[in-house]
Amino acid sequence: MPFAHQIANSLRDRIIRGDLPPGERIVERTLCEMLAVSRTPLREALKLLEVEGLVEISQNKGARIMSFTAEEASNLFEVIAGLESLAAEIAATQMEASELDELDRMHERMMVHYRRQEKDPYFELNSAIHDKMVHLSRNPVLIATHANLMLRARRGRYMAIIDPLRWEESVGEHEALMTALHARDAEAARRVWKRHLLRTGETVCAVVAATSGAPQETPVPR
Repeated sequence: MPFAHQIANSLRDRIIRGDLPPGERIVERTLCEMLAVSRTPLREALKLLEVEGLVEISQNKGARIMSFTAEEASNLFEVIAGLESLAAEIAATQMEASELDELDRMHERMMVHYRRQEKDPYFELNSAIHDKMVHLSRNPVLIATHANLMLRARRGRYMAIIDPLRWEESVGEHEALMTALHARDAEAARRVWKRHLLRTGETVCAVVAATSGAPQETPVPR
């Protein structure tokens, strides 16, 4: 992997986890020291993140972390809920037994992290399960569209598990999905997964509104 991509991956993780807050100006010297890199590959990495919509680069003002608004979260998760619920509906009847077994193993590992309250490894497995469900649709248009949207939305999904009540609720929704998949119930899988993503979107909207000081009457996915 090219060095700039490695740096971009590191910065993306920090943005997703809020270590580099939305709206914060990027000080190249500080980041170079933090990551032990020179300015040339750092600037290449920032350009990659600009394409993903995570960083804004201005010729006069330098670079900053793009803000993530409640309205954007609402719009993103409304579409993502539609895409992922469609993928779950397709996968429920078309996935192979071996693929369901793999999902079972991923789910069990995720539950171990949940019981231990290990947020970061839980989030990584949770994201992998969501991506796996999308790929099980075997629909290249759905997969590509989802991947593009998730460049912006993954930061929001991490925000959602900050709320312990939502985290617990989310785990229950994952359990319900696995039940629907084992029953090969496409409608139940679609319904559970759509509600799961919409609830995530609602939680992200609330978190963004709270941290930005905006009024609580924020748009939520319909």
